Amino acid sequence: MIRLLIVMLCWLLVASVHAEERLDYPARSDGGEATALVVHGALDPIHVRPLLEAFHRRHPGIALTYRNLGTLTLHRRFLEHPEEADVLLSSAMPWHYRLANDGHARPLDTATADAWPARARWRRELFAFTFEPVVMVVRRELVERYGRPESHADLLALLERHADALRGRVVTYDPARSGAGYTYAIAESRLSPRYWDLVAALGEADAALADTTGEMLSGLSEGRYWVGYNLLGSYARAVVEADPALAMVIPDDYALVTRRLALMPRGAPHPETARRFLDFLIGEAGQRVIAERTALGALHPALTGPGTANALRESHGEALRPLSLGPGLLATLDDLKRQALLARWRREFARGSEGLPPP
Repeated sequence: MIRLLIVMLCWLLVASVHAEERLDYPARSDGGEATALVVHGALDPIHVRPLLEAFHRRHPGIALTYRNLGTLTLHRRFLEHPEEADVLLSSAMPWHYRLANDGHARPLDTATADAWPARARWRRELFAFTFEPVVMVVRRELVERYGRPESHADLLALLERHADALRGRVVTYDPARSGAGYTYAIAESRLSPRYWDLVAALGEADAALADTTGEMLSGLSEGRYWVGYNLLGSYARAVVEADPALAMVIPDDYALVTRRLALMPRGAPHPETARRFLDFLIGEAGQRVIAERTALGALHPALTGPGTANALRESHGEALRPLSLGPGLLATLDDLKRQALLARWRREFARGSEGLPPP
């Protein structure tokens, strides 16, 4: 039964990338005039529903519609129909930053916005509202035979020593097909001098390349893979907690942290309700919902304990490396830089699979 539950959850994580899902919360009469709010997000219903429900309880006179879209679909749809949504939520940090940088975002002029940490916002137009480490997930079989890798250095050593035994049992993102995978690749290539050695080692182990964290979790739950590299921790946590054969590892040498971003479009059809929702999202009440009822990680500086960024910083300290919210994100969208990085990634991965010496 547990295995069936896990596989179903993984399937939902994969499916949500490709199909639009819609949640509706009709307005309930509160004696005032009914209004509306339309939110487009690249955030699965399992994570966003508690936030939507909490907001709707506070504002029952607002007819709330949420559409769950893939990150690139959300981006394209906004550019084609900029008047359609009041709030945009996305995990694709470079694409969302570009929208704000290109002048598509409406400022949030509230006390909550003023108090939000400077490192988690751009001007008053773009706000990070989650704190999600990028993790490894390992199976019991791997730990029993070779030990548990606690860092990127451990993983590299494991792959170099046991490439034959682990052939086909490792999975990671394909940076050519996955926006998240590409974002992590460019960040790690800047962060770690051994990153390209790790890519070569993945190639030597004939690692499977996936589009989504859901795909990786499905293969890990089924036992096809023994180690998954660079999974989104917020999605991995629920699956790992339900399956005693799996363990989640936040690397102790460095761990990338991605943060979902929210903005209000300038052409939002309902700017006042958009303002209320975004203020709730980064306010203590909304952040408490994130901490207590989701796996996304609350950023609010006043919140401590499980499910918060403060708790993760206490346990992992300087190892946490949040992706910076600033102009550097635009470099990931430069076509020439993208082509150059992907060409090197393919070359290093192939070098490992062919057993060639370093260039």
